[in-house]
Amino acid sequence: MTTQEVANRYYELASQSKWTEIQDELHDNNVICREPEHAALRGVQIITEGREAVKAKSIANRDMIETIHSQYCSEPVVAGNFFSVGLKRDVTFKNRPRVKLEEICVFQVTEGKIVLEQFFY
Repeated sequence: MTTQEVANRYYELASQSKWTEIQDELHDNNVICREPEHAALRGVQIITEGREAVKAKSIANRDMIETIHSQYCSEPVVAGNFFSVGLKRDVTFKNRPRVKLEEICVFQVTEGKIVLEQFFY
């Protein structure tokens, strides 16, 4: 798949909240996930390597959510081997107040697979 095709598929699946399918279908086995430094204050690992480890981290993060009130993924912007999307979520975490989250997600694609994902929030 081209970067545009990967980006389009990501958008299609993200719009349906199919996060595990994104990881199974689009991530390279050796994908690297980078979170912002301040995420460590919430106990989030800054760098995660490997599809299974990234998937486990994602599942653990979703398990902290009590209710997703709304969720939005922007259409992707593609440049070379990279694409980005904006994500917005209105969620209530377990034992915490409701919060609105916004982030920019940047992905690097090599040979039809996401090899790097980096999140800014």
